[in-house]
This record gives sequence, structure tokens and C-alpha cells, in this order.
Amino acid sequence: MKNFLNDIRTPVSIPLTRKFLYSIFVFTAGVILGLFSKMLETNLSNSLPCFLEALDLANFFSRMGVWIFLAVLISVYSKTPVRSAINVFLFFAGMVSSYYLYTFFVAGFFPVSYVVIWIIMTCISPFIAFVCWYARGKGIIAVFLSSVILMFISRQAFAFGFWYFDIRNILELLLWIATIFVLYQSPKQIVMVVVTGLLLYFLTAQINLFWGML
Repeated sequence: MKNFLNDIRTPVSIPLTRKFLYSIFVFTAGVILGLFSKMLETNLSNSLPCFLEALDLANFFSRMGVWIFLAVLISVYSKTPVRSAINVFLFFAGMVSSYYLYTFFVAGFFPVSYVVIWIIMTCISPFIAFVCWYARGKGIIAVFLSSVILMFISRQAFAFGFWYFDIRNILELLLWIATIFVLYQSPKQIVMVVVTGLLLYFLTAQINLFWGML
């Protein structure tokens, strides 16, 4: 199994100090972004410049697209699948902790059902990150994993029905484009990823995933 996985993508060893620093960085980034997104939901969005208000950042950070993208970014640019799992878990642990601690101590309420959902997602995120790390590998498995990632991002960027196709939000469209750049390895590979990813999106667009969060 190890040789099979290494044929898809080979892990790269880095010094222990760099591992520690990277993990501290992603955890801190999660804490900061969790606080920022909650502050946007409460009072910060009203004090932003008009052009940022028009982008509706509060709604953008309340949806799954940005968090999926950041998790993918952390995952695929980690040096090993194990480091990918650790770093993504730390990112979500920092984000969820700061978001709901602020919700409880500052906003004055505690939505238990949402907390449970995000804790579950945080706990399973290392396993998903481990698998996603191989998306920047080679071969048909890597292409399929990249396509699935693009499908999830497409569900955030586009609205599709029997008589319509629409862009949900300009920021999520930019995330969709950025995801293509993150997953890009060669012209042939990215064409296969985009075609397969969009096909999966159209096939699953009417299926409710993750309590309607995607």
C-alpha cells in the first residue's frame, strides 16, 4: 500500500522545527480567521468601506466554500499526507474554537447544533486532508481526487437548476478559479480535472450534502 501511494505522490521530509512552525502558523491563521468571520457577522461588516460591504463578506465567510478552499490549500501544499492531516485539523480546531468562544463570551449565545456539526467536521477533516494531499500527485487517482475537490467548490460558486445556471457570488467564483490554479499541474491534467469536476457538479447539483451546507 505504501508503494502504491508513493507512486501517486511521494512525501518530502522536512526538519522538525519547520514542522512545528508550520503547524503553529496554520493554527494561528485558523484562530484569526474564526474571530474575523464571527466579527463580520456581528458588527464589523457595518464599519467596512462601501466596496467591501458590497462584496458581502459576512455571508461569504459564513458559507463553506472559503473553508473548503483553505483546507485544500493547506492540504495539498503540505509535505506529507500525515502533515496534511495534522495541519488541516489544527486549522479547523483554531477556527472553530475562536469562532464559538467569541459567539459565547461576546455575542452571548451558543448554537449547540451548529457547534456539534463543526466539531464533527473538524474531527473528520484529518482523514479527508490525508486523501486530498494526493490530488497533486500523478495518475488517474490524482485526477479524480482533484475533480472531486473542484466539484465541491463548484457547488459553492454556481447555482444550477433545470432552467437556470447562475454565479452565486463573485468571491466564490474567484475561489473556483483559484482552485484550478492550486490543482494545476499540466494543461492535459487540468482539462481532465475541470471537465470531470463540472460533470460531477451537474450530476450532484440537486443532491443535498452536509445538511444543505454545500
